[in-house]
Amino acid sequence: STKITFPNVWTNTCCSHPLHGYSPTEVDTPEDVANGTTPGVKRAAVRKLKHELGIEADQLPVDKFKFLTRLHYWAADTVTHGPSAEWGEHEIDYVLFFQGKVDTVGNPEEVDDLKYVTKEELKAMMDPSSGLLWSPWFRVICDTWLWGWWADLEETLTTDKHVDLKSIAYFDPPMHHEGIYRESRVGEAPMEKQGAYGKLVTHSESKLSQIARLDEVFGAVWFTKVRPMPGHVDVMMFGDELKDDVEYCDDVLGKVSRSFAMVIRQLPRELVLDILIFYIVLRALDTVEDDTTAFPRPGEKIMYLNAFHETALVNDKWKMVGVGEGDEAHLLENFGAVARVFAKLPAASQEVIADITKRMGAGMAEFVEKDMGQGTKTTEEYNLYCHYVAGLVGEGLSRLFVATGFENQIVATDLETSNSMGLFLQKTNIIRDYLEDYVDKRAWWPQDVWQIYAKSGDLGEFAQPDGRPQAMACLNHMVTDALELIPECIKYLERLNNDQVFRFCAIPQVMAIATLDKCFNNGDVFTGVVKVRKGLAVKMIMESGTMKGIETWFNRFAMSIKAKIDPNDPSAARTAAACDVVCKLCADNRPIVMRGPGFLPFAALTALPFAFLGKMNTKLVGGLALYVGSYFFGSLLGQGPKPSKMPKKLM
Repeated sequence: STKITFPNVWTNTCCSHPLHGYSPTEVDTPEDVANGTTPGVKRAAVRKLKHELGIEADQLPVDKFKFLTRLHYWAADTVTHGPSAEWGEHEIDYVLFFQGKVDTVGNPEEVDDLKYVTKEELKAMMDPSSGLLWSPWFRVICDTWLWGWWADLEETLTTDKHVDLKSIAYFDPPMHHEGIYRESRVGEAPMEKQGAYGKLVTHSESKLSQIARLDEVFGAVWFTKVRPMPGHVDVMMFGDELKDDVEYCDDVLGKVSRSFAMVIRQLPRELVLDILIFYIVLRALDTVEDDTTAFPRPGEKIMYLNAFHETALVNDKWKMVGVGEGDEAHLLENFGAVARVFAKLPAASQEVIADITKRMGAGMAEFVEKDMGQGTKTTEEYNLYCHYVAGLVGEGLSRLFVATGFENQIVATDLETSNSMGLFLQKTNIIRDYLEDYVDKRAWWPQDVWQIYAKSGDLGEFAQPDGRPQAMACLNHMVTDALELIPECIKYLERLNNDQVFRFCAIPQVMAIATLDKCFNNGDVFTGVVKVRKGLAVKMIMESGTMKGIETWFNRFAMSIKAKIDPNDPSAARTAAACDVVCKLCADNRPIVMRGPGFLPFAALTALPFAFLGKMNTKLVGGLALYVGSYFFGSLLGQGPKPSKMPKKLM
């Protein structure tokens, strides 16, 4: 177990490793090989059998060793050190047989266990279902020669039937021992995300439009500077030994997802690290899936996705270099920190995270070799993909909430609601990211939907100006499909008891319906990326701490979508029905009171300058702005002008 390369693996009895400088020599001449005597490697075998297994030399007559053949092999120790392992082997091996009665005393620095086996027992042990690890060179020998040699062991030992004195057999390693050796993408400037992300036009509202909403502007100031959402990550949770690792995990969380970082960090101290590790484990897995250039053979990516839960997650030496970009690449190169913190989580949390990682990796692997340039074939396949990458996340989160004692069992056992929560978020992202995904040739809009509307057989038709009418019809169809998930999402949120867990789940849901409202009937989806106004996002975050607040936002956005329905749209009736269901479930509880002194009086006053801006002179507007600002900030401090002392010109 202490070996640098290939520790904890079963293998052949001994590797002789001939050395220069011994007398008599352990290095054979070409003549020694040509006549089959190979005395050098046989002497080395005697030396190493004593060193590793304690077998005395007088029990190992050199002339009883049978030299059979040579092989050239190489392998990276990816099992121990991950896909980008710095350690491996590249050598020519001489295969020797010896049969005899010996006494063994294993050297604990070299051998953990020793076992005599029959041919049938060895085959069973080497079957993948056994879960045992084997050295790559021994697998090569077994698969190529051993079973044939063992069929008649006496013939193999006493004749030259299987002896090859002239050739060297060359073997490449199994795929999982090849490794990934590419230049690191960490430290590249600029630090870019993968694929088309960040390279498309972002359709944001103008600065003036954003500044004009003073309630949102000052709400953002309040939220970011005065009373930000609290963070409960305790870097000393597992003591000094893991302090740096926990700090790294918290830091990389903020880099790979600023939005989720905020809602994760506010979770209870006893839960926050479980969810944080769950998130960045899946983010690392997603980075492997998303990289379309690092794996020249699809089989490589499939292998790593399927094995991630049993390699990266449990091996703190594991790392992968040259996959992903920017901060995601850094995460994969330093994944050992994640594995070490994962190993300290409660056993129940580890079980949930490993299970979801395994199932998600297998689900992602199903889609690796599919041509996704034109989207999924069917809506069923679209829903399945969303389940793998998001529905399973909903299930995993729910199980973690229950395992840590923060929520009731029904939250974890009702898989329909947790799956719907995930699908609602994922479908929203897929709708918004139409152009980005199409450019990356990894689109998800289902063909049995978009082909209803497209005039050609190309999903990219919607990005063309003359394809806009049919594009809008398809877009609204997709949005409506997502809206129909909302009743299950509301049911899920109503079951939550813990305020921080509720906020963690609710905020992304509100952001999703806001994004759908922004996308609905919006041609900008086909020319770039549409985003919710930052000030509005902050306001939603601040007002999403209760079920009434959530219901109000869902109601508002459902009403907004309904107001934009074109009666001639093919999905008009279905969209209106989906919006009506949401409005029936979610009452409009306006006004929502923002917690914090002085905000509502300020919000009311800010309406005044914009109502009369065109009629007031500059001095008057400036005076009003100065007064309102002093009222707002003064009220935060419990000070500020009283209404009776307002400037006369403003009364």
